[in-house]
Amino acid sequence: MTNTKSAVNLAACVALCLSLTACEKKKFNPADGTPKATQPTETGDMSLVTVDKPDLFPLVAASQMEAPSELNVTGAVNPDVAREVPVISLASGRVIDIKTRLGNEVKKGQLLLQVQSNDITNAFDAYLKAVNDEQLANKAYVRAKDLYEHGAVPLSGLEQAEDSEKDAKADLTAAEEQLKTLGVDKNHPSSIVPVYAPISGVIISQNVTNSAAVGVTYSGSSTAFTVADLSTVWVLCDVYENDLPKISLGQTAKIKINGYPDKLLTGKISEIDPTLDPTIRTAKVRIEVANPGFLKLGMFVNATFGGKTNEIHPVVPASAILHLHDREWVFVPAGDKKFKRVKVHGGQMLSDNRQELLSGIAPGQQVVSNVLQLEATLEAQ
Repeated sequence: MTNTKSAVNLAACVALCLSLTACEKKKFNPADGTPKATQPTETGDMSLVTVDKPDLFPLVAASQMEAPSELNVTGAVNPDVAREVPVISLASGRVIDIKTRLGNEVKKGQLLLQVQSNDITNAFDAYLKAVNDEQLANKAYVRAKDLYEHGAVPLSGLEQAEDSEKDAKADLTAAEEQLKTLGVDKNHPSSIVPVYAPISGVIISQNVTNSAAVGVTYSGSSTAFTVADLSTVWVLCDVYENDLPKISLGQTAKIKINGYPDKLLTGKISEIDPTLDPTIRTAKVRIEVANPGFLKLGMFVNATFGGKTNEIHPVVPASAILHLHDREWVFVPAGDKKFKRVKVHGGQMLSDNRQELLSGIAPGQQVVSNVLQLEATLEAQ
């Protein structure tokens, strides 16, 4: 048993020596005998990067600046519900032609779809009957008036004929209005009903397809499309209950869009939800923002609210900040030839190509002054 253990240990030692020898050989270029360029290596912690020569990555200490306190929250772009208008088909029937689709921009009065409906037939039939009844009632009234003037009928007969004529006129007017409501010209009737855009905007929902049924009678909903005016949008944010005293109605917010990091928008708080989410203890805060044209519904944004007190914020060179996957990072020394990737939240750009940091590190803390040399390593990880 002892001999067997000794043999195993000896074999392990030989394997270890061979491995170390191979590693030493890899450090040199057999062509000229010079060391190869330093190569970052991965560690068990994905936020750590190990390098052979950390001196190749100069460090700089973060300076500091005094700035008003800020509250940073995340949110998403939503339509202004006051600027959403449903496209309604008042006539029930079947769609025979759709002129637009979800996501398209439309102009007010633009033809969106056409519906073939029996409602038109029934409404026009009621109109024609109302025309005939009104003509007959008018003739009866004229005749009764003439007879009354010659003493052939009593006053009550004339009054009855006049009342019938007025009722017939009311029925005719109602029939004409029904045709107008359905969008039908009484002089050129058609079973095809055109449906037009009520406002200019973007189609944000579509509930019909070709040959589908529309109208309350057939489909249960008369809304074929929803058009939203996106010239002004809402940014809905979740603010924790402890941070609610820091904000107020009418307060200005700076909006930074993840997809457009170089563009900064401003908006104002128009509503603070009076109820909290019982699970995460946050309230919905609504910010109204003018849309320059590139804001899309569902976009993620960062909103910053200015506070009433001043804080000390670190400042680093802009080249020290790595922008990766819509987030911002810096590298700080971690000892033993390692650098640790730390998530930060960038603030405003300053002179001399410097940038304020709102969170992540403290003033005086050292960071890698230029992350370009480490960016390739991060992408590989």
